[in-house]
Amino acid sequence: MTLVGDLHEAHGAVFTERGGVDVVDHYGRPERTHRAVRNGVGVIEMGYGVLVVEGDDRVDFVDNAVSNRVPDAEEEGCYALLLDPQGRIETELFVYNAGERLLCFTPPARLEPLLADWREKVFIQDVQLRDASADFGVFGVHGQRSTEKIASVLNHAGAPEEPFSFVRGSMADVGVTVVATDAPTGEEGYEVVCPADQAEELFDTLLTRGNAAIPVGYRTWDTLTTEAGTPLFASELEGRIPNVVGVRSALDFDKGCYVGQEVVSKVENRGQPSQRLVGLLPDALPESGAAVFAGDEAVGEVTRAVESPLLDRPVALAFVDYDLPERVADGVGVDVRVDEREVDAALAELPFVDGGVRSGRLPQYPEPAEEA
Repeated sequence: MTLVGDLHEAHGAVFTERGGVDVVDHYGRPERTHRAVRNGVGVIEMGYGVLVVEGDDRVDFVDNAVSNRVPDAEEEGCYALLLDPQGRIETELFVYNAGERLLCFTPPARLEPLLADWREKVFIQDVQLRDASADFGVFGVHGQRSTEKIASVLNHAGAPEEPFSFVRGSMADVGVTVVATDAPTGEEGYEVVCPADQAEELFDTLLTRGNAAIPVGYRTWDTLTTEAGTPLFASELEGRIPNVVGVRSALDFDKGCYVGQEVVSKVENRGQPSQRLVGLLPDALPESGAAVFAGDEAVGEVTRAVESPLLDRPVALAFVDYDLPERVADGVGVDVRVDEREVDAALAELPFVDGGVRSGRLPQYPEPAEEA
């Protein structure tokens, strides 16, 4: 799916496959790249499916389908989820109001099912849907100095500030849209969107003009987002109820009905879900799906684990029984299965690493009700 494969190769890229598309895994020494992003700025080519929604009823149509409020105002956006009737996450969406059209960015493997589902639901509304994935290049710009980087190359506009707001301008001779992210790496971040046929020029501009930046692959993306405590679609979100993941930034509890809302509201009114997403500090690196134990009882499983370059040790995200932190406070030990043996692990408050900004998707859960 990469639009700039030759430029990636020129920087020493090693490729891998994710979600059915080819992406950059790393450029060599990903741990060093990780530290460079924490201290400076990195550029990553993002792989998205892009659905364009047009017509007079476009905002109402999408708003009625997703878990968050779709903005009426141009140059604003939101992070939202599409749920099934059981309240489980089918896909995540970044929805942007671009005036006469909405742009919906989604994991590439979910674009075709989403398009088919929404086409079946268009009846008398004035709504037109099309796959525009091949029309755009998207590059993430993340790091402690990403705002300075954007300012050094963006013409005719200032960097946007509010998460998912965006501005239009140019970089070199490329017309671009710059979107403020919700800091998934735990640092300031932006996504820069351009026409697909100008992606090579934009990528080169982001790396070589203005303030210095380095190319980043998805292996570094994994370590950055794990340290930041940001749940990702493939590992934490897909198939789970939003309340369990704690992605409250994707939920509007006051908006009208959407598929799965009844389940989300019921869990919210109950006060707590059955599980929660926590951080773990295991003594050895577990695999995804590794069992988590409290004493002799299995209480959850690891979703993602990495060697943290900043902490110089393994860190993991895991779904566990909601009351596990209370049990640990009462003295129950936690273990994780690694290579057919149990190794000690400790619960860790998220994020693992305090970057410049806290991730907008950091798991959040309702405060327990006070006893009368």
